[in-house]
Amino acid sequence: MSKHNALQMFGRSGNPALNDNTFMNEGRVMGQTMTLQGTVNKTGFLLGILVLTAVYTWNLFFQTGNPAAVMPIAIGGAIGGFIMALVTIFKKTWSPITAPIYAALEGLFLGGISAIFEYQYPGIVIQATGLTLGTLASLLVLYKLGIIKPTENFRLMIVSATMGIGVLYLISMIMNMFGSTGIGFIHSNGLFGIGFSLFVVAIAALNLVLDFDFIEQGAEMGAPKYMEWFGAFSLMVTLIWLYLEMLRLLAKLRSR
Repeated sequence: MSKHNALQMFGRSGNPALNDNTFMNEGRVMGQTMTLQGTVNKTGFLLGILVLTAVYTWNLFFQTGNPAAVMPIAIGGAIGGFIMALVTIFKKTWSPITAPIYAALEGLFLGGISAIFEYQYPGIVIQATGLTLGTLASLLVLYKLGIIKPTENFRLMIVSATMGIGVLYLISMIMNMFGSTGIGFIHSNGLFGIGFSLFVVAIAALNLVLDFDFIEQGAEMGAPKYMEWFGAFSLMVTLIWLYLEMLRLLAKLRSR
């Protein structure tokens, strides 16, 4: 199979919300169309919603000091967010409604998880948040300056690595469901485990470059206005993944 065919099969972005035909399938429209500034504004709006709901489960944990009080809400948020993500991917026209709901549900999940990490390792959340936002800003600058270019080989590498990580996590989760310890190095704080987390963080971060490229293409192709919401949702998916991997990496380092 050629690299071109492989890209057509797996999509050009590691982000499952984006693929080769994401914008082309929407076609050009007359009147209001997708813009970069509009997508940025909606990304900020979604981040605001996420922070507001995250504050709720964060405060709930620190008021009770009991993980059992917050985990059902956090898990419900994760499951609901996953469902909303699937709906958004398959019904892009619904994204002005589903994307904010996704952000709200993921906020419930991230707030609870972040509070538990913060309780174990004080200061870790602000570190993970700073690193995530710093990575976002740095890669955006590098992308705009043309230092990092999403070439075909670059896309193929990132897509393949992202799929491999996803399969590995899925296998580990299934093993845990059946009482196994799973794939040890994924959670290990040893050198190999830390190296693996660094690799995953790097792949998650580089997915941002693919997201930038696809959003820019959408604006250039005159995609419908609602695709701004879809583009913002796609960035949120990657940012949430990157933040969680930052938390995992920092927790491994702090636990040594």
